Amino acid sequence: MPLPQTQASGLELHRPQEPVEPHTPAQGARRASSEDAPGAQHEGFRPGLGTLRRALSRASQRASVRASQGDAGLLRLSGRFLFGSLRRTPDNCPAVDQTGVTSEPGPACGRKGSSKAKEDVGRRLSTGAGPEEVKGTSVADLISERQLLAAFERLRHLETGLVTEKASCAFQQDPTGFARRAMDVCLHYDGLAAEIGAIVRETLGPDGVDAAALAELARVVRAEEEAHPEPPADGDFLRTPRRWRQYWEDAVRRSAEERVRQAGAGEAPGAADAAPDLARLLAELGALVRRDLQKVQREVHPAYAAAGFPAWEAYLRAFHGAVAGRLQELAHDARGCEQLYVLLDWAANVYSSPDFLGSQDQALPSEPLPPLLAPDVWARLEDDYTSFLETKIASCFDGILQLEQSRWAAAEAPEELQGLYHTPLSFDVCMLVAEHVKAAGAISRELEATTLGICARALGLFLHRFEKAFLESGAVTEPNLCASINACEELRTHLLAKFPESFGELEKALGAAARTFQKRLLQGLQGAVQETLQQVHRYVVREYLAQALRPRERLRGVDRRNGSQKMVLEAQAIGNTFQCLGSQATWLGQAIPCVADILGETYKDDIRRHLETLIRSYPDIRRDHVLAILALRRLGRRRNQHFLRHAQAVLRAAAKAGGSGAAGGRVLFEEIELGTGVDVLVTCI
Repeated sequence: MPLPQTQASGLELHRPQEPVEPHTPAQGARRASSEDAPGAQHEGFRPGLGTLRRALSRASQRASVRASQGDAGLLRLSGRFLFGSLRRTPDNCPAVDQTGVTSEPGPACGRKGSSKAKEDVGRRLSTGAGPEEVKGTSVADLISERQLLAAFERLRHLETGLVTEKASCAFQQDPTGFARRAMDVCLHYDGLAAEIGAIVRETLGPDGVDAAALAELARVVRAEEEAHPEPPADGDFLRTPRRWRQYWEDAVRRSAEERVRQAGAGEAPGAADAAPDLARLLAELGALVRRDLQKVQREVHPAYAAAGFPAWEAYLRAFHGAVAGRLQELAHDARGCEQLYVLLDWAANVYSSPDFLGSQDQALPSEPLPPLLAPDVWARLEDDYTSFLETKIASCFDGILQLEQSRWAAAEAPEELQGLYHTPLSFDVCMLVAEHVKAAGAISRELEATTLGICARALGLFLHRFEKAFLESGAVTEPNLCASINACEELRTHLLAKFPESFGELEKALGAAARTFQKRLLQGLQGAVQETLQQVHRYVVREYLAQALRPRERLRGVDRRNGSQKMVLEAQAIGNTFQCLGSQATWLGQAIPCVADILGETYKDDIRRHLETLIRSYPDIRRDHVLAILALRRLGRRRNQHFLRHAQAVLRAAAKAGGSGAAGGRVLFEEIELGTGVDVLVTCI
């Protein structure tokens, strides 16, 4: 970790910014041996030098295998300062005590240290009982053996001793002596931090979880926080907080990024040029993240938690950030509708699924995780997807039209389903819309609404093209026209019922297309049915009245008035339909409304007037028909007899005037047969 730039005893220390060339432990040992040859004859120097060589060799080897570039550079920097403090003979450089930390320079160095400092150094060299050499194990050895807490306690002891010596003015005449020894302690701290990074990196590796190492790591981080709670007031860099918790979190983040990079690592850049390749890569990424986080849940988090160190949220956020970064890279290279959808679907439905990790027994993060993709990235992906989707849906409608044209060219007759001619057109369109809307809805409501709008616009354009292509083809036959009319009605029924807001504007287009086909159908049939069109009109009205005069029960109140209004509306619909078809039988238009007026009249005395109108318009009506009409209401026996006598009088007058009920060929009621149920009602009246 970076060392703070502070002033110690008037000397400003700066860590070199230039990268240090790596060297092997053997090269370092040879260089140290050749330059320190004169010091090799010194009895007090020999044990400390061997200890430092062995420790630095082990630390360099471990760093080259486990640590990242930052950790390795940190150890190389440590080696540079350590060897720099050793490359002097006892005659012209400071001696190295048994702790592996340089002491003050001797008299031969040309510097005169304080007598107290000399006595302290001499006492440690003579007894060999420095804190780093307790039980014969150096700090570097403890670090390499991952006895992190013990190593920290030794370094803390050295740190305390140096601070005490500095406070006692032991380095007043040799300020660089304190700086060198303090720097060596700091470099050992850096080596310990590098080992923390190596442990984190190995945690999710194939060798399994070392629970003891994780617990040791947690304890040493907490011990350092307790030892250095805040920066010292005097700015002493030796007592500056090391912030190993932040260093640990950064190591977790780097570990997660390295793990995420392993998904699809075997593919060359740009190899994911198709949706299946991207889907396979995302599936591999999801499996790796799920496997690692489950491992953190089951093994890593309990090991940290045993030492009072929460790890789940740190790993969860680290992997979330790593996945977000990887997904953003993939989003930048995604091309085509399929790739974009695969990416959006994985982010919205796979990774964000609540069961992504299986059974989750860990607490949720204290703060919500940020979006997997930034809002602007997500918006860009949706925009790109909808642009490709417009082209794809238009192409699908082109395919549907081509299928219909091939069927027309082959003179294939439409199928009959439940007595109606049927074409696959409506089914294909409904399936196309439902498929894309469902897929978009799985991503977001906004994308679903956008897709509905795209489908509605494409369908509107398709209807005009289909209508023109069909009428210009040689397949304009009665079965095909009927099938096309039914297709328009099916589309109106299904799409408008399911998506009224999005497809509401298409109701007019569908109705216009259906009317165009109906008109063409009627034009083809007009020559054959014009002698029977009025008969069909009369038949429809006659059958309608026959059903109306055979009620299951007499109506009253609101039901009676509603029935009257319904008859009026249906009479208008029947009249308008046959008028559009060209029927000239306008005399049929009064039959149903007159019966409806009698049924719904509020003032009973006006029923007499409606009966007169009905009898004069249709002289073929009989007494039984009048009784059946009166039986639709509950008028009472006396009022019914009054209306019946008046109707009979009007009938006799009409018969004398016209001579016959079927005068002019206007036969309607004469062909209506009343059932036995009506006879019973008439008998009751």
